[in-house]
Amino acid sequence: MSLHKQLEQRAADGKPIRIALIGAGKFGSMYLAQIPRTPGMHLVAIADLSPDAARANLARVGWDARQLQADSAQEALSSGGTWITDNWQALVKLPEIDIIVECTGNPIAAVEHCLAAFEQGKHVVNVTVEADAFCGPLLGRKAAQAGVIYSLAFGDQPALICDLVDWARTCGFPVVAAGRGHKWLPHFSESTPETVWGYYGLSPEQAERGGLNPKMFNSFLDGSKPSIESAAVSNATGLGVPSNGLLYPPASIADIPFVTRPVSEGGVLERKGMVEVISSLEADGRPIPYDIRMGVWVTVEAETDYIKNCFEEYNAHTDPSGRYFTLYKRWHLIGLEVGMSVASVALRGEPTGVAVNWNADVVATAKRDLKAGEMLDGEGGYTVWGKLLPASTSAAMGGVPLGLAHGVKLVRPVAKGQCVVWDDVAIDTSTPAYRLRREMETGQG
Repeated sequence: MSLHKQLEQRAADGKPIRIALIGAGKFGSMYLAQIPRTPGMHLVAIADLSPDAARANLARVGWDARQLQADSAQEALSSGGTWITDNWQALVKLPEIDIIVECTGNPIAAVEHCLAAFEQGKHVVNVTVEADAFCGPLLGRKAAQAGVIYSLAFGDQPALICDLVDWARTCGFPVVAAGRGHKWLPHFSESTPETVWGYYGLSPEQAERGGLNPKMFNSFLDGSKPSIESAAVSNATGLGVPSNGLLYPPASIADIPFVTRPVSEGGVLERKGMVEVISSLEADGRPIPYDIRMGVWVTVEAETDYIKNCFEEYNAHTDPSGRYFTLYKRWHLIGLEVGMSVASVALRGEPTGVAVNWNADVVATAKRDLKAGEMLDGEGGYTVWGKLLPASTSAAMGGVPLGLAHGVKLVRPVAKGQCVVWDDVAIDTSTPAYRLRREMETGQG
């Protein structure tokens, strides 16, 4: 039975999936916009540092104020309304909640939220992929030990890429490469919140109208988010990562099967079975027509002449050899698609992507020469960007994961382009996020 049919049945039986959301910002608001239009789901409660801001966002996306009249969780459960609070612990402890959607965007807080949810027997859909990038494999293991499901969020590109990889492998195709698109030029890695809108292609007025966070959007532009999302995909699918960071080969959609081949066959990959990100800009900055900037893709290989001939007979667009074919989705709808994860976890018991191996890591890398005493400000900020590396490389150097490089003081200088290592920083070692990361590094989790 389809997920939608199962949701309709849950609605008819009066047994909706009971959901709690932590974080009602931009991504969370997009999900909130869809919940009233989805049968069989009840958003029981929202936790946000600013309940008033959460209410404002609900009004912005079209919620009826009458849905928000619940003064307690129990009232929300009995009335079908939604309770808003600043107490996330209260949400996690509600026995009636089936799924927690972690949507804060704060990786250090997200780890704490996920671990607490597991302890309370709650499934988690984790939108905060920054947390998954530095400790996702251990979060997945902790969830399994607790008998619950931990999942990446559909609508975000990593889960969509994982879906394409699963399609390919289920059909019997070897995956040559998979990834997403991005608007990229090398100097974007130095971008700050002050330069982001000009590079991104939005005016400051458009950004203000949409309530867009310049630091968050800069984390996309400067390569941090593509690296973070590629790490999540690698750790969930087992695909490898480039030995010295993403290459961002420029390509139109038609050229993806050409460039996502091994170097030995005229492409850019070190080997088959890699993650990569395709740029929508030529090296000189010219836009590429029909780009994959907002989409996802997977390149597969025809291992026999018969399969190669099938590609040809059905007009599948391939590379010149006829053996490499790319399937793609040109768009992703971000928070508007999270309902797929919630339904899959609750109804099928299946995550929409979950880390199972520690293959990849994203290491904080200096945007400029940094001095001892400076404070690192995390992804999208003024000090560091995230570089995708094999986990073995990161572990050997003692790399500081980008997700933990927030409010961290440097104790010695770091040159522009150099990766930050543990010995470079004084970091709070008491947080669950730090402890979980170090537990994963030592292999004790």
